[in-house]
Amino acid sequence: MDIEQLVAIDVHTHAEVSQRIPDDPLWRAIQEASANYFKDEGPRPTIPEIAAYYRERKMACVIFPVDMESATGLIRVPNEEVAEVAAENADVLIPFASIDPAKGKMGAREARRLIEHFGVRGFKFHPSMQEFYPNDRSAYVLYEVIAGAGLPAVFHTGHSGIGTGMRGGGGVRLKYSNPMYLDDVAVDFPDMPIIMAHPSFPWQDEALSVCMHKPQVYIDLSGWSPKYFPPQLIQYANTLLKHKILFGSDYPLITLDRWLADFEQINIRPEVRPLILKENAVKLLGLDNRHVPGSMPTSSASSRRRPGGQSGPDRNWTGAREAWSRLRYWRRWAAKNWRCTCVPATIPASTRTKSRRCFSTWLSTQACLLLTAHSRLLRTCLIS
Repeated sequence: MDIEQLVAIDVHTHAEVSQRIPDDPLWRAIQEASANYFKDEGPRPTIPEIAAYYRERKMACVIFPVDMESATGLIRVPNEEVAEVAAENADVLIPFASIDPAKGKMGAREARRLIEHFGVRGFKFHPSMQEFYPNDRSAYVLYEVIAGAGLPAVFHTGHSGIGTGMRGGGGVRLKYSNPMYLDDVAVDFPDMPIIMAHPSFPWQDEALSVCMHKPQVYIDLSGWSPKYFPPQLIQYANTLLKHKILFGSDYPLITLDRWLADFEQINIRPEVRPLILKENAVKLLGLDNRHVPGSMPTSSASSRRRPGGQSGPDRNWTGAREAWSRLRYWRRWAAKNWRCTCVPATIPASTRTKSRRCFSTWLSTQACLLLTAHSRLLRTCLIS
């Protein structure tokens, strides 16, 4: 990918059509409603057609499916297809994957496989369509893998065009997409960059607050024509958050030409426009070969992938980062919970004290085991 030749990087593009599996007939009613909401009557493009569309405009894009199979029964576009076609069009496509958090440990295994063998660069979540609160601990097993690899996670926030106007909103519950739930995720996973997708109506102020407070949290501008952006979003994009706002279109639901034409008409400072359109995404996604915000340092070998997977040093770094992230999580959990939950209050105070000391000793032992097990990996990475 020739960054210097790119005009912009769109961090929010959907892969909606598979060339490997037939269209799911359940999608038809949802697509008709979303086309009416977004005023879009064009055909849904395949992934190679999306690549050609962006190449023609000298732009690159992050592309992903949305896995909501558990909640809706809708078949997703395969993550493997997205990653493989993106590899064939690496000059313009950056592959993200999507895994329904309801898949639990199997989802975590899939995430690890996609990172190691398909080179995905991040993950997409849609709380309203997947019917989960982002801070639900059941999703943390998946976040641990993502954070361990130092990759970003995109979360839909705010109103959903999907289901708008359908009977009962198509069963979509907006409550799951309040951006304030991501504040917990940002605290518990400080090494996982978080992108809050879309202007978060009706919770725009909450999104701005979380983004300003947590250094690894960003906002993308997808899903809305810029002429409808809330005034406070424009104000913060020009000032305090100018390095944390990202260009996103939601293509193919909103075309690039329409979004960019409307973006030209809003009051964004000239020096801020290139930050939003390209430079912030370059830094976040590590496309300039520098450290990715919110992640642990990576080996210089990260750019030397072997076909079909990571190089040896890369795999070692991934294992070490996952262990470190796991240790941080359990250390925070223990600090919050061991004093009040590990020992029943009915047990005498002296016995409770001994039990707590035992628990503390156990936790320290686990930490030592984790760090010892990966010390050789870290030394290997540094030598390499």
